[in-house]
Amino acid sequence: MNAPSAQSPAIVPARTALIVMHYQTDILGLFPSVAPALLANTRKLCDAARARGVGVYFANLRFSPGYPEVSPLNRNGQGIKRLGLFTGDRTAPELGQRDDEPLIIAHRASVFFGTGLEERLRARGIDSLIMVGIASTGVVLSSVAYASDADFRLYTVKDCCYDPDPVVHEHLFSTAFDSRTTVLSLEDALRLLD
Repeated sequence: MNAPSAQSPAIVPARTALIVMHYQTDILGLFPSVAPALLANTRKLCDAARARGVGVYFANLRFSPGYPEVSPLNRNGQGIKRLGLFTGDRTAPELGQRDDEPLIIAHRASVFFGTGLEERLRARGIDSLIMVGIASTGVVLSSVAYASDADFRLYTVKDCCYDPDPVVHEHLFSTAFDSRTTVLSLEDALRLLD
């Protein structure tokens, strides 16, 4: 993993946001064996960001009853619809979301698609994002690709991301994420936020 270096300048808290993606009760319920460790790691990261004055944003996948937001042409959306989830769940309470921490509602894998998140970040002068989420092959991949194309400085915290396919998860972090972001361990990230 890449540690912060001279090529990865220290963060400016007022210009940095932590984006916590799909850390919601229905998704964590799908992965009960790993959920406690993911929640503990991500709570440490959230608390470090808060202490440093870095804004924390939560993004959840959510649909109205009957899934009217899901197009019959969207294959991923059809799979989500069959699960019958993401209509009434909430951000994992273990992360201690504060009243002043925004919740972005997304209807697609990318937390940027159709949400106005980029505009909110730009309006606050944010140009650097620390990104974590479940799953690596879904929300993390889609959102990192968009944010990279939008010219944000990106960090991903591997210990706070998960995918049920460990081979693809490892491959993404050594290829697509490594080429677009600074990949950090939780320890690296806490040091960056110290």
